[in-house]
Amino acid sequence: MFSGSIVALITPFTPDGEVDFVSLKKLVDFHVDAGTDGIVAVGTTGESATLTVEEHVKVVAKTVEFAAGRVPIIAGTGANATHEAITFSRLLNNVGIAGCLSVTPYYNKPTQEGLYQHYKAIAEESDIPQILYNVPGRTGVDLLPETVARLSKIPGIVALKDATGDLSRIEKHRELCGEDFILLSGDDSTGLDFIQQGGKGVISVTNNIAAADMAKMMDLALEGRFEEAHEINARLMTLHKNLFVESSPIPVKWAAHKMGLIEEGGLRLPLTELSEQAKPIVAQAMSEACIY
Repeated sequence: MFSGSIVALITPFTPDGEVDFVSLKKLVDFHVDAGTDGIVAVGTTGESATLTVEEHVKVVAKTVEFAAGRVPIIAGTGANATHEAITFSRLLNNVGIAGCLSVTPYYNKPTQEGLYQHYKAIAEESDIPQILYNVPGRTGVDLLPETVARLSKIPGIVALKDATGDLSRIEKHRELCGEDFILLSGDDSTGLDFIQQGGKGVISVTNNIAAADMAKMMDLALEGRFEEAHEINARLMTLHKNLFVESSPIPVKWAAHKMGLIEEGGLRLPLTELSEQAKPIVAQAMSEACIY
């Protein structure tokens, strides 16, 4: 279930800052039509930190509703307080999600034992498959392979989204966690190489606007047709990089608006609109990727 091209879906807002459910449905249909293998609703790319608990739950539930069983939905349920992450898992228990994606606690910088106890407590309170999410560049804490190995032995913890970009970890994770533990990349620039070294998929920002290409590339990679997959990836590489020219999801939301997928101005403070200096950088990447 957790493999292939999975989108880290943006959460669309209206210009006055409300969740835009009309655009959300449009995004879900866009991904179903493009062949996206899975949707992460209200992950960190979905600006989870700026949504209220009620909004968070409603966006996930509406994403499941709009998908109507056509594509599995994974809910972002991470928090830097363990009780809050458990609350999200409980509130979303019966909405029809396929799994929970839980980012490492941010800012408070727990020890490795603290990370282990955090995820253990969440798994023990939920029947939904749990995906660990390690993105130290955003959270300030690194979930080390040895800790992932301990967590992989806990029932219900089935996968890791690794956004470190460190390909040397793949072999170590595989050795320590076993063949059944699912490894997913969270770094678009190295995602295809991640698959080539044994990963099962990519949870992608690029997928928000290059969904068909990402789906095709992942299909080819999982079939072992890496030469063809690399041809697509080469065309997308500038996009992979330039969608982070400013803090994500600022650039990808601007690009999605240019494609007519969401309304203009759909960000909540403290995020602001893409700068004038960055707009041509993202536009050029879109042109090179042949998506706009």
